[in-house]
Amino acid sequence: TVRPPIVVRDFAIALNLKPFQVIGSLMELNKVVSVSSVIDEADARKVAEKHGYHLEIRHRGEGVQPVKKEVKSSDDDPALMVTRPPVVCVLGHVDHGKTTLLDYFRKSNVVSGEAGGITQHIGAYTVKYQGDKPEYKGRLVTFLDTPGHAAFAKMRERGASVTDIAVLVVAADDGFMPQTEEALKFAQKHASAIVCAINKVDAKGSNIDRVKQQMQQRGITPEDWGGETITNPVSALKGTGMNELLESILLQAEILDLKANPKCPAQGVIIESQMETGRGPTATVIVQKGTLKPGDSFVCGETWCKVRALMDENGQRLPQSTPGTPALVLGWDAVPAPGSKFRTVKNDREAREAAEEAVQAARKLAEAAGNVPAPTGRPGMSDLDRLMAALEKDKEKILRVLLKADVNGTLEALQGCLQDIKSNKVKLEIVGGSVGPITQSDVQMAEAAKSTIVAFDTKLENGVQAHLKRTGVKVITHDIIYELINLVKEAMAELLDPEIRENKLGAAEVRAVFPLGKDHNVAGCMVTEGLVRRGAKARLIRKGQVIHQGPVETLRRFKDDASEVKAGFECGIKLGGYDDYQAGDTIEAVEMLQVRPAL
Repeated sequence: TVRPPIVVRDFAIALNLKPFQVIGSLMELNKVVSVSSVIDEADARKVAEKHGYHLEIRHRGEGVQPVKKEVKSSDDDPALMVTRPPVVCVLGHVDHGKTTLLDYFRKSNVVSGEAGGITQHIGAYTVKYQGDKPEYKGRLVTFLDTPGHAAFAKMRERGASVTDIAVLVVAADDGFMPQTEEALKFAQKHASAIVCAINKVDAKGSNIDRVKQQMQQRGITPEDWGGETITNPVSALKGTGMNELLESILLQAEILDLKANPKCPAQGVIIESQMETGRGPTATVIVQKGTLKPGDSFVCGETWCKVRALMDENGQRLPQSTPGTPALVLGWDAVPAPGSKFRTVKNDREAREAAEEAVQAARKLAEAAGNVPAPTGRPGMSDLDRLMAALEKDKEKILRVLLKADVNGTLEALQGCLQDIKSNKVKLEIVGGSVGPITQSDVQMAEAAKSTIVAFDTKLENGVQAHLKRTGVKVITHDIIYELINLVKEAMAELLDPEIRENKLGAAEVRAVFPLGKDHNVAGCMVTEGLVRRGAKARLIRKGQVIHQGPVETLRRFKDDASEVKAGFECGIKLGGYDDYQAGDTIEAVEMLQVRPAL
């Protein structure tokens, strides 16, 4: 059993092998690595199987829960319960105004700063009601800002898994679109209730009744049509109906009677995690019960944390995080797995021991299941043979890429998109990936693996640009994922040898034949289509048969030489190596073009 990131050196120890043996096996897979390189899970499985192992990969935060004691039933005593903010996930088709809607609520300028209008990873925001209804005065709503692009399906589902209420945003002018259908399925699966926001009611071509009819057809009939789905027509851009939408969310929260005990040991869910320069591992969490404070210790599967600081979405320190509220947590021993659950314990020693117990328990389970057989011994192929085989594979058309992204969720989405690229001409190999800025170590790994760095929404560390110039390592970067995928496809296509294709320039009909000197003839022609160019390749066709092929050696208009003659004009043409023209012949002029083949 191993845990990502899978480093060659540690992986070799786990397999009872020397590092060079693992490196040799990876070279067979056309992967050039060093002992400190990180390899992907698929390659690790292949290497393990080659050496007689069945590999189990256990992500941090998954698997055996280390906390021995379950939460006491008194934690759920009704007398201890208080109303908590609803956790709301806003879902919808790309460009239907989801981010504009969230931006209105939190009164920030997120929209203008977002590339391509797409939210790049899950964020969590708390909004306070400031409307006129006294019963809701000061009430909080926690929004999960989930991506709308199809590439982020896993992240969106992860966000919806902790959701109380899903706000389904549908544009009044577009109606239900493919991602709207997908979002609705997620909402029906994960949320306790759905509120529909019909956005862009002020747009040209908006049709609210059509959207309501589409809702009814999908089993979420609006309240005013006799159903149970609260529906609000809004214009997020102009603010029309937005207070009413927030009131509808709070009304739905009252119906759900959302409560939690703030006095018990804190528990919650990891929404997103990343490695940040200067901060180390960080994670955005939603507290589900209890109160989380700086100095608390908690365990999350095989990972533990002593809370160094709690931050809000604006980078401000929080004194605590109560049920239903989000916080960015600093102080982890490693990056936890998004979607995993955490629970506080007495102190950091207990947290550390519990995490280690989880690691040991996972290992014992794997051994008990027979997943760790004895190695079958050194394979017959020598390391030199492996090296030569790897060099032979270098002749294949392969684009090797090292992935970088801002957070784990987008790294996961990027990897999924790249794996979906299908081509029988160029192979795409992912040699590794990590979160955070591009470092000199990344460049060194890319150079060793002869790979290109593909970076999504992340920057270069200081000094890395000069290192890139010295090594010649290429970087493909963009902050819009579908644009980045297109750039990768272009890089793959550039590896292909260009195809030579014939392009017909034009044709001329031979009307008469004139002598040219003592031994040669010239064809008097009318250009009937396109153009004829001096020096172009040409073929002479007679009664449907190609009689001769050769260059346009001479091209004249009357007595003057011409570089080209267009349709509708007469000219004299002499082809190289041919003189036997006849009236009625056709001369076709062509050019040979180099064309980049499709993947």
